[in-house]
Amino acid sequence: MNIREEYLKYFESKNHARVASSALVPDDASLLFNNAGMVPFKSVFTGEIPRPQNPRATSCQTCLRAGGKHNDLENVGHTARHHTFFEMMGNFSFGDYFKEEAIGYAWEFITEVLKLDVDKLWVTVHDSDDEAELLWQKHISKDRILRLGDADNFWTMGDTGPCGPCSEIFLRSRKREF
Repeated sequence: MNIREEYLKYFESKNHARVASSALVPDDASLLFNNAGMVPFKSVFTGEIPRPQNPRATSCQTCLRAGGKHNDLENVGHTARHHTFFEMMGNFSFGDYFKEEAIGYAWEFITEVLKLDVDKLWVTVHDSDDEAELLWQKHISKDRILRLGDADNFWTMGDTGPCGPCSEIFLRSRKREF
C-alpha cells in the first residue's frame, strides 16, 4: 500500500483539493526552508490572502528542519519521531470544519483505510483541551487518551501567527512514555 497516495485520495474523497508539494525553499523571507506542511498555506491562515475557493486542501509537503523552533537535530537518532528531511501529509480546512470533523477524518483514515489495530492506538491531547478529549472519546476509550503539555501538544510556528493545542495518534503495543 502506498500510504502517501491513499492519504491524498482519502481526503480528495472528502472534497479536499490536492495541492502539490511546494519548493523546499519557500517564497517567505521568515523561513529558510519549508519546515511544516502548513507553510504553503501560511498566507491564508494569517489572512494575508483570501481563502481559496475550495475551503479544503490536502498535501504531502517536503520539509526540512535544521534550526529554529523546530530544531530537531539534537533529537535525530535518539527518537523514532524526530527527523530533519521528511514529507508531512496534511489536511487543511480554511474555515470549513474544525476539531470534530478533523478527529473523525483522522480516525476513519487510520482505522478504515490503513486498518490499524485499534487496540494499539493511543491519542494525545493538550492538557488544557477538554473539548478534544471529549471528541476523541467518541472513537477511543478514555484510558488511551493522554494529556500532554506545551512541549508536546501545542503547535506553533513562532512567537506569533497560527498556533494552538493539537492532538496526535500513536501506534503502540503497550502504554509507554510519550
